[in-house]
Amino acid sequence: MNRSDRQANPSGVVHHPVPHDSAHKHVAGTAHYVDDLPEPDRLLHAYVGVSEFAHGRITELDLHAVQSAPGVVAVITAADIPGSNEISPIHADDERALCDGLVEFAGQPLFAVAAHSRDQARRAARLARIRHEPLPATLELQEALEQEQYVLPPHHMRRGEPETALQRATHRLQGEVHTGGQDHLYLEGQVCMAIPQEDGDMLLNISSQHPTEIQQTIARALGVDDNAITVEVRRMGGAFGGKETQAAQWAVIAAVLARHTGRPVKLRLDRDDDMRSTGKRHDFLIRYDVGFDDDGRIEALAVTHAARCGMSADLSGAICDRAMFHADNAYFLPHVQIDSYRCKTHTVSNTAFRGFGGPQGMLGMERVIDEIAHYLGKDPLEVRRLNFYGGEGRDLTPYHMQVEDNIIQALVEELAASSGYPERRREIDAFNRDSPVIRRGIALTPVKFGISFTTTHLNQAGALVHIYRDGSIHLNHGGTEMGQGLMTKVAQVVADELMVDLRRVKVTATHTGKVPNTSATAASSGSDMNGMAALAAARTLRERLTAFAAESRGLAPEAVEFRHHEVRIGEETLRFEQLVEQAWAGRVSLSATGFYRTPRIHYDRDRARGRPFLYFAYGAAVSEVEVDTLTGEHRLRRVDILHDAGRSLNPAIDLGQIEGGFVQGLGWLTTEELWWDDAGRLRTHAPSTYKIPTIGDLPEAFHVNIWARGDNDQGTIHRSKAVGEPPLMLALSVHSALTQALAGTLGGQRLPGLDAPATPERILRCLQSAP
Repeated sequence: MNRSDRQANPSGVVHHPVPHDSAHKHVAGTAHYVDDLPEPDRLLHAYVGVSEFAHGRITELDLHAVQSAPGVVAVITAADIPGSNEISPIHADDERALCDGLVEFAGQPLFAVAAHSRDQARRAARLARIRHEPLPATLELQEALEQEQYVLPPHHMRRGEPETALQRATHRLQGEVHTGGQDHLYLEGQVCMAIPQEDGDMLLNISSQHPTEIQQTIARALGVDDNAITVEVRRMGGAFGGKETQAAQWAVIAAVLARHTGRPVKLRLDRDDDMRSTGKRHDFLIRYDVGFDDDGRIEALAVTHAARCGMSADLSGAICDRAMFHADNAYFLPHVQIDSYRCKTHTVSNTAFRGFGGPQGMLGMERVIDEIAHYLGKDPLEVRRLNFYGGEGRDLTPYHMQVEDNIIQALVEELAASSGYPERRREIDAFNRDSPVIRRGIALTPVKFGISFTTTHLNQAGALVHIYRDGSIHLNHGGTEMGQGLMTKVAQVVADELMVDLRRVKVTATHTGKVPNTSATAASSGSDMNGMAALAAARTLRERLTAFAAESRGLAPEAVEFRHHEVRIGEETLRFEQLVEQAWAGRVSLSATGFYRTPRIHYDRDRARGRPFLYFAYGAAVSEVEVDTLTGEHRLRRVDILHDAGRSLNPAIDLGQIEGGFVQGLGWLTTEELWWDDAGRLRTHAPSTYKIPTIGDLPEAFHVNIWARGDNDQGTIHRSKAVGEPPLMLALSVHSALTQALAGTLGGQRLPGLDAPATPERILRCLQSAP
């Protein structure tokens, strides 16, 4: 990565490719996850009994055989929860830790067993006798939409006069595209260990992105104050949004069992149970009506989103809102109407997943661009360039936020040139003319992704920093580590501020007793917010040390200069730890908290107006594919990515996030297919039937670069940009390239209706359904 035009950082820590702090532990197998922690004495293991039907009312729950099974110590139902059984993250009163009579999806927890071993608990749970009164089950998104079954009211966004503009448009096209869901398939499944403490308190070791929500939900379930519950998260073995709200249910069950028995309880879901009983990425049905001129410039767009939310609201409101926020992707829409329907089905409640609705919204927009280009016989990149944000009067989003940091045109031009896009497109056209069976396609698609929680009050973070007398530093903050390198980046920020070696900064497990009232590590905001909070704490300590050094020597504060490993005080030079020892002897506090609230953001949801994001992250990708039209099989030949990370805090970690995000998006769009049977039971509940990408799915040529000209003037941590979620949407280029390959095969004025995931079966159906 070329940063010759950037200001050098004197500490040599920030903006450098520092290895992940746990990388060597991951490789050696010495990183501790919840299931690796030493097991307390008298630990019990829990297992959950679930429904086998999608919708019905329980008439009998006979657990006598379960209770008398070998090794069983306790069995609980909803009636045994001492406090609240309600676990909705938005307090919608539509989701229970344990079913209280009405079953709304196959896999819904009904009761829980605690036994001496996990095998005993699992065998016992199978002995339950359950009778129920069947109720009609709505299993399909289309059916829920037609019946107007919603978990939340519809929401609408509008700017201009779309109806009038559509009627007056030179050309007009209508169409639809369906996106499938996606399982998180984190390496470490849902797991927690509840350990009773004195005075009725409870300690939870858990794999969760949101320790504070776990703390609050367990407190309500046990009927105690929040301060009686302590939650600790050292690291997760992946999360991707699936442990933002979904971890709470299992934590409540473990905590109630621990309270009931007075003994520690561990609850760990195996892969099949995890996939059956936890939420996924939302399926979307996207319908569009677009008007455009002879050049392909969009004049008006009306788009409808229908999302499969499952049996409860969970975070569907915010997810569907973000899909609306990203229905424009990187394109200016002069007149626009966006309607969103949050549909209820009798399937597991869907939840947060990397991108949080943004990928679905963007896929709809990219299909619109491809439709226009195909209809006019143009290169889709030409139509994309024509519609990018930029130019006088072309900088206002559908939600009335001005795009101030637009760099998409420059980034795309650089990628088009470096990837050889124009030449390769001509070569592919020539190849396809002589190849009736094997067809190739290429596409360049952009990404513009808003950074901030769209729920404004969540944009806050805290940190705690101690300096010990030997100069070593203890750092704690509200963010959680799930493999994305957050702990490393925040430690870099603190080391840089205090001008010490990174090895002198120890980041400890996220802990509700150290930093309270934290937001989830989500929305790609982990480094932005926790980095700024940690910077504030470290800066407070640096200022205290500066003031002490100056006052103790009768100098002005300007005479004190922190350098790498040392501090210059007038003509005197001390090692950092020497100054710290002197400050301690001078009774200077060497502990500080830091707090950050994201500035300048606001949003009036009732009017669908405001500035929900502090800034946008940008990127673009070129993907080239090859399709066998006889089998539907396809392969990815080459990928070129150019992504904007601002002034990257850590290029090595950011490159890993870009690569991983793209591959995860590739899986969502091509191989990962969720399938429920007619009874509402998920049948793709293991890696044997649910296909995530493997090394064999990657292209032989995979070129990934961080944009060397990247910057961020919005007051972010060291002018960096978030990089967790935006890269996933770079994979939209693959779906677009597959569509281009099929379009050349089928001909016609309309683009082939290829939905996602574009499995071989779906490609064949697309080819066979063509007129």
